[in-house]
Amino acid sequence: MFKYWSIKSYGTKLLPTLERDFGCKEFYTASEVRTTIFQHNFSPTYLPLGYLLFLDDISLKEAMYIEFPDIDISKYRQEISSYLISKSYHGYLQVLHH
Repeated sequence: MFKYWSIKSYGTKLLPTLERDFGCKEFYTASEVRTTIFQHNFSPTYLPLGYLLFLDDISLKEAMYIEFPDIDISKYRQEISSYLISKSYHGYLQVLHH
């Protein structure tokens, strides 16, 4: 259950927190996402999810290559999406299905 609530908080609370701390933007930097996650007690286990949701494609690839070289971005996106579908989640994280 903790996993579900941690992931859900990324979809419901991370964007408003980023907007409050760094303003409204289409994309955020890896540093902004990382800082927000650690300063506001989001589960750092799902930091790659934060990157996936809020970084542009180039920044996402760079951050993942440096920080999480063992994670395949496409596979990770699919795993999170499948998990949310199994939990019947219908919220912001549905952007992962695209």
